[in-house]
Amino acid sequence: MPEESAAGAEVTAAEVARLAGVGRAAVSNWRRRHADFPKPAGGTETSPSFALAEVEDWLRVQGKLAEVPLRERVWQQVCAHPGGAVPALTEVGAALLVVRDRPTDWLELTAVSDERTAALLRPVFGQVLAARLGAGHPLAAAPPRPASVPLLRAAAGLAAELGARKAFEFLLARHLDANPRQYTRTPGGLAELMAALAGPGARTVLDPACGAGTLLRAVPGATALYAQDSSPELAVLAALRLALHGSAQVRAAAADSLRADAHPRPPVDAVLCHPPFNERDWGHEELAYDPRWEYGFPARTESELAWVQHALAHLREGGTAVLLMPPAVAARRSGRRIRADLLRRGALRAVVALPAGAAPPYGIPLHLWVLRRPAPHAAPPAGLLLVDTAAATTGATTGAEGRPRPAWPAVHGTVEGAWAAYERTGAVEEVQGVSRVVPVIELLDDDVDLTPARHLPPAAGGGPAELSAVRGRLDEILARAARLAPPPADRPAGDAGRPPLTTVGELARAGALWLHTGTGGGTGTAPVLTVRDVLAGRGPSGALAATADEPVLTAPGDVLVPVAGGASTAGGACGVRVVGADCAGAVPGRGLHLLRPDPGALDPWFLAGFLRGTANNRRASSHASTATRLDVRRLRLPRLPLAQQRRYGDRFRALAEFEDALRQAGRLGEQLVQGLYDGLSDGTVTP
Repeated sequence: MPEESAAGAEVTAAEVARLAGVGRAAVSNWRRRHADFPKPAGGTETSPSFALAEVEDWLRVQGKLAEVPLRERVWQQVCAHPGGAVPALTEVGAALLVVRDRPTDWLELTAVSDERTAALLRPVFGQVLAARLGAGHPLAAAPPRPASVPLLRAAAGLAAELGARKAFEFLLARHLDANPRQYTRTPGGLAELMAALAGPGARTVLDPACGAGTLLRAVPGATALYAQDSSPELAVLAALRLALHGSAQVRAAAADSLRADAHPRPPVDAVLCHPPFNERDWGHEELAYDPRWEYGFPARTESELAWVQHALAHLREGGTAVLLMPPAVAARRSGRRIRADLLRRGALRAVVALPAGAAPPYGIPLHLWVLRRPAPHAAPPAGLLLVDTAAATTGATTGAEGRPRPAWPAVHGTVEGAWAAYERTGAVEEVQGVSRVVPVIELLDDDVDLTPARHLPPAAGGGPAELSAVRGRLDEILARAARLAPPPADRPAGDAGRPPLTTVGELARAGALWLHTGTGGGTGTAPVLTVRDVLAGRGPSGALAATADEPVLTAPGDVLVPVAGGASTAGGACGVRVVGADCAGAVPGRGLHLLRPDPGALDPWFLAGFLRGTANNRRASSHASTATRLDVRRLRLPRLPLAQQRRYGDRFRALAEFEDALRQAGRLGEQLVQGLYDGLSDGTVTP
C-alpha cells in the first residue's frame, strides 16, 4: 500500500497495542519511559490519538514491529475517511462486489490514475449494485470519489489476501466492535439456531429489523433476502454484507417496518427477527386499524407482539417465523388475549428459553418464539412445545469480555432435537426440566403464561436414590479431607535467620522462569482457563477468542496467577494454581499470568506456595479507586537450593490437596442440602 494513503490516519492507544501485539498497559509504559514516543495528534487528554505513520516508524525503530499488517492499514484508512467509517465501508463494500463479480474489469479499471479510475468505476458500480440490490437501490446511483480510490485499492489488496467476503466481514466487525453502544448485535450462535428452526426449505426470507444482517446471513440456500431497518446506516451495511455473502437477490430498505413496511409482498417462506425490545413509541396511535393485527391490537407496552403479528402477516401459508423475545412477553397480563388467540389458532408452535448471555441484554434469559402461518381449515396443534436450555449450559463459558457465554453446541442439540421431533409427530419424549409438549388447554387460563420454566419443573434433587449417592460421595470426601488435614504447625528450631529474597521479575530476567500474560485469544480450538476456573479449582471452561496469534498453551508445572483485584480467596490471598494434567493444553485467559519455571532452578509448588502468601500479595498490589491489581513481577520468594525448595513444595502440594478436598466437600454438601430441601418440599422425600 502506498505510504501516503495512510498519512492522515490516526490510532488510539488500544489500536497501537493491537498493532504491536501487546497489552494496553505496555503502550502507557512506552509513553512514560520513551521521550521520543509520538506526541498525540488528536483525540482528548484522557483518550489521545496518534498519527499512524509516526507510530509505525517508532515501533519499527524500536524493533517492536516489522510491518503493519495489511488489515490494520486498511482499517486505519477506513477510520481516516473524511465522511466517517460508514461511508468508507459503503464504498469499500461496493468495490469488493466489483472485485468479486468482475475481477478482470477491476484490474483494468484501476490500472490508471485515481481520478480516471473513479470515473471508470461509476458505471460499473451502478451495474453491479443494481444487479445485486435492485435497480432502485440508492447505492446504485452513488459513484466512488477520487479521494476514496486509494482506500478501494487497499481493500482490493485485502480481498486478495482474505477473499472479498472475509475482508468486508473483518472491517464491518471492527466498526461494530468500536461502537458497542450504538449497535445491538445478534451473536452468530443464536443466528444459526434461529435459521435452523426456520427450516432448510426457506428460500425467501425477511428480517424486518435486520441490523447488520446477521440473521439473514445465517440462512443457507436462500434465493431472495429481504431486509429492512430503521437505521439507514445499518440498512446499507447489511445490504452489502448479504450481497457479498452469497448469490441470493438482496432487497434492503431503510425505514421503520411497523410504520412504513417496504416489503408487503410477496409472502415469504420464513421471517427471522431480533426486534427492538420494550418500545413505547412503536406506532400504537396511528396503527390502531392496521390489518396486520389479526390476533388482537397490541397494547402500547406490547411492541413485541406487534412485531410477532407483523412477521405472521408476511408469511406464506405454512411459513415459519422465529423471533427473539424478552421473557416478560410470555407472561405480561396486557398481552394475554393475543397470546391466547395465537395458541387457539395454532400460530404459536414453540417457546424456547435461552440461557442468560445468549444476546443483549446479556443478564436475562431471552426467549425464542417459533410461529407458523396457519393454513385455512387446518386443525391447530393440540400442544405447544416448551424448551428450557438452562440444563444445556453445563459447559457455558466465560468470554474474554467477562460475561457468560452459552455452550452453543449443547443449546443447538437440545433445541433442534426437540423441534425436529415435534415437527414430525406433534409430540416429544418429555425430558424433565428441559422439554415437553404442553396441551394448549392447560395454558388457556387467566394468565396464559408461556414461560417454559413455569411448566418444566426440574427433578427435585434426583430423588432418594440420587441423594443417597451424594451422601456416600460426601462421606468419602470428608474422610479424605480428614486424612489430608495438615499436622499442627511448629515453630522453627533455633534462629537460623531468613534467607535472602528475590522477586519474580528478577527470576524472569535471570531465565529461571518465563512470564506470559494471558489473553484468552489465538488460533485453533483449545479451551480457555478463566480466572473463575483457577479460583474454583476446575478445568477450563472458556472459549477461545479468534485472533491471528498463535496461543500459548499451559503445560504441567506451569503456575497460574490471577492479577485482578477481585480474584482472591476468602483469606485475601491470590488463588495461585499449579497446572496439572487435567488443565494442560489450555489457553490462559484474561486476568491471568502464566509463570513457567525452569525445572532445574525452581520447584513449581515452592514457587506457587510463596506467591500465595497474604503479606506477599499485599506488598505487590496497587490500588485504584475501585479495584486492586497485582503486579506479579514484584512478588517475592526466598533464594533456596532446589532440594530445600522441594521440601517446601511437598508441603505446599499437600496443602493444595487438602484444600481441594474441602472444596469438593463443600460442593457435595450444598447439593445434598438443596436436594433434601427440594425433596421434603415436593413430597419425594419423607421426614
